[in-house]
Parts: sequence; C-alpha cells; structure tokens
Amino acid sequence: MADKGVEQTDGRGYVPEPWWADLGAWGSVALIVFGGLAAVWVFFRLPGTPEELASGYYGAAKIIAIGLVTVGCTLLGRRRVRAATTEETGERGRV
Repeated sequence: MADKGVEQTDGRGYVPEPWWADLGAWGSVALIVFGGLAAVWVFFRLPGTPEELASGYYGAAKIIAIGLVTVGCTLLGRRRVRAATTEETGERGRV
C-alpha cells in the first residue's frame, strides 16, 4: 500500500553505455598510447608494477584492444556517413 503513489517503470527503454562509447577517434588514440605506456611501464618493472607480470601486460593489452576497437568503429562510422552524404548529393544532382 505504501507504493501506490510511486510510478513503477522497468528499465527496458534505458540501456547504459560503456564508458568508452563516446571517446571518439582522438580519445581512442589516447587509449592506445596509454596502453602502450602501461606495457612499457610493466616491461621496465617501474614502481607500481604487479608482481605477476602477465597481469600487467593483460591490463595493458585490454586498454589497447578497447582503443583499437573504438577507433575502428569511429572511423567506419565516419566512412558510412560520408558515403551516405555522397550518395544523397549525387542523387540530387541527377534528378
């Protein structure tokens, strides 16, 4: 009875995005560079390096992989938009 005045909604309309979804091309390149620096940090065993080197390399590889995937998706998205606008302007010129 206490929740009569409360509107209940389910979360079907809301899909949370991952943290890397809005990075863009330059943010993705920055992730790749940061992952490379993390790998170099582990390679030289600088302070803060985990005792298990494989876990350090694994973390760096995950950062690099996320950067590569997002930069690829961003560039493919730009290419599709450019192709769609080219088709659109090309059709207008022919009509």
